Amino acid sequence: MAALRVFLCDDEPLALDRLGELLSRCSDVEIVGSALTGSDLIDQLPTAKPDLVLLDIEMPRMDGFDVVEGLSRMARDGAMTPPLIVFVTAHPELAADAFDSGALDFISKPVRLSRLEKALDRARQAAEQFAAGQRLEELSRQLDDLKQAHYGAGPDAHVWLRRGAETIRVDVEAIDWIGAEGEYVRIHVGADSYLERGSMTDAAVRFGPFGFARIHRSTVVNPARIASIEKTRWGGLIVRLHTDAKLAVGRTFREAARSLTSTGLALPR
Repeated sequence: MAALRVFLCDDEPLALDRLGELLSRCSDVEIVGSALTGSDLIDQLPTAKPDLVLLDIEMPRMDGFDVVEGLSRMARDGAMTPPLIVFVTAHPELAADAFDSGALDFISKPVRLSRLEKALDRARQAAEQFAAGQRLEELSRQLDDLKQAHYGAGPDAHVWLRRGAETIRVDVEAIDWIGAEGEYVRIHVGADSYLERGSMTDAAVRFGPFGFARIHRSTVVNPARIASIEKTRWGGLIVRLHTDAKLAVGRTFREAARSLTSTGLALPR
């Protein structure tokens, strides 16, 4: 039997070391690569060609769900042969019935050897029964429900943002808007802001499940923080937030801005 080719992705180096040590004790397994970010994982997969990815869910900028969306797009475009996905998380309460199948597994941290071996066995069985592309498409269709189950909804929804040496919990509903700054994005929360490396596309994907909308190539906004949408003297549109911040609406994003109102009649075309 050929060894199961496994790729590891987790933003914590110690977690990667732990998984690597456990896998070294499993038979018929070959570690073909590892990554600390979702974007690095996607970049390496076409070359590494793993059978299975052990994927952390909670990672900055591009989390595990975002990675699955990216892999699904690549598979549909024929850019790669999709691998099996096994999620790894520090939140055992998320191991829901949706993951109770041979096509997908869900491992809680700290990872135990016996639990990892079971996941590997299930991955081998799934590889024999179904096409990886079919599994990935099924998982991709489940993403909205999975994100809601993972992040929650309403006032309890939150994200973790870094500021210096601190990692701070921020309620999603408190985020006003997100703006591009070169290779970074700045997340504005009232008078505070948090700078993170990443693209606006990453930000739109990350916060889209919470209802955030992209109104400019450089701006994503929280609709709940909008006070008004106004027409400028030169025919453009401005989104005014409750903080009195004014955000320009890009020409190609006018329809997206229009959808943020209840009727759309207040917005000029």
